[in-house]
Amino acid sequence: MSVVKRIIPRGLYGRAALILIVPILAIQLVFSTEFIQRFYEDVTRQMTQGVAIDLAFLLDEIEASGSLEAARARVVPLARALEISLTLPAGQDAPVADRMAVIDLSGGTIIATLRSRLPALAAVDLTARNRGVRLRFDSRFGPFEAEVSRRRMSAANPHQLIVLMVLTSALMTVIAYFFLRRQLRPITKLAEVAEEFGKGRAVPYKARGALEVRAAGRAFLDMRARIERQIEQRTLMLSGVSHDLRTPLTRMRLALSLMPEDAEVAALQADVMQMERMVDEFLAFVRGDAMEGSAPTDAVLLVQEVVERAGTGVRLAGVEGRAGPVEMRPQAIRRAVENLVSNARRYGGRVEVRLVFQDRSLRISVEDDGPGIPAGQRDEAMRPFTRLDASRDPNLGAGVGLGLSIASDIAFSHGGALRLSESDALGGLKAELMIAR
Repeated sequence: MSVVKRIIPRGLYGRAALILIVPILAIQLVFSTEFIQRFYEDVTRQMTQGVAIDLAFLLDEIEASGSLEAARARVVPLARALEISLTLPAGQDAPVADRMAVIDLSGGTIIATLRSRLPALAAVDLTARNRGVRLRFDSRFGPFEAEVSRRRMSAANPHQLIVLMVLTSALMTVIAYFFLRRQLRPITKLAEVAEEFGKGRAVPYKARGALEVRAAGRAFLDMRARIERQIEQRTLMLSGVSHDLRTPLTRMRLALSLMPEDAEVAALQADVMQMERMVDEFLAFVRGDAMEGSAPTDAVLLVQEVVERAGTGVRLAGVEGRAGPVEMRPQAIRRAVENLVSNARRYGGRVEVRLVFQDRSLRISVEDDGPGIPAGQRDEAMRPFTRLDASRDPNLGAGVGLGLSIASDIAFSHGGALRLSESDALGGLKAELMIAR
């Protein structure tokens, strides 16, 4: 079953061509078997029987002659009238055994029919270059040779029909493929547009093709419009809420700064500062998600800048694959990488960043030597405001619990994902930011 899967084309065009070619080949095989093997055999048998009647008549005349000279004088003119070349007695090069070409569609039928109608037939040679059939007979005057045109025994050039059939089938296959290609093109275009939308890029698209394809295209456009409206509404809501929170937070911070210093006031000031950081996280993420467009970007240069800003303990460990511009929203990707590097620095002393360029994706991995995240808590760690145990609390220090969640959302909007695993090199957490190319 796996062998069949490897043989069958995976693309739509290849499978469509296979659907066209297989029935045509099957029809050709059936036609060749039924028509050529039966029709040509019947025609060849009937034509050969007519020649056998003429040869039988000549044989009777030879046997009825009184001498070899009388037989030659009587039968040779009759044979010439019947378009048969007669040599009496046979020459040294007369056939001694039946001979036919390896590929001869009607040769076997000719020999079988002649032998069934002419008992005196000794040998048949169907390999003459002039398309003649040479026959050797035994008579009471010794062996004699007869030569008859092959055209009198079988239809001329049966291979021409096969060639014509193959050429016609090939032509009709090409024509059918071009017509089918026009029907398949809207489907492939729809798939390309859907893939681009999954990567966060809205490509102009107009529904075309057959009624069913048009319906699918219109359904996709409606779905894309609904998703874009929902994203826009979410962005506006988060932006509005985050912006409106700034004013009361500013008043609260001002009021707390005027109050006498004590433990309770210090705790309230810490809460206000944490809320301000959370609002800043929301505003920065919403601003980049709503206003930034995608563009071909030098990912290596972008990551190098993030590593240089991160300071000591963070290094670019390597770049694998063929580097090149990647279609992305650069500020959003920069923010995602900064979140991952900041998170790694918070819990580890060493941080290594790698880029791996593949044909259809870019992988940016950030590894640290910290305590890591248990496998059972990695999915939970990427949820907003998730608090893990004390060994790896995302809200510890300067964090507000949105770094991994925002990085995951950015990766998803670029047609990729954020994967968390254990670092083989450093032993801590390994965060891989996958981006579709």
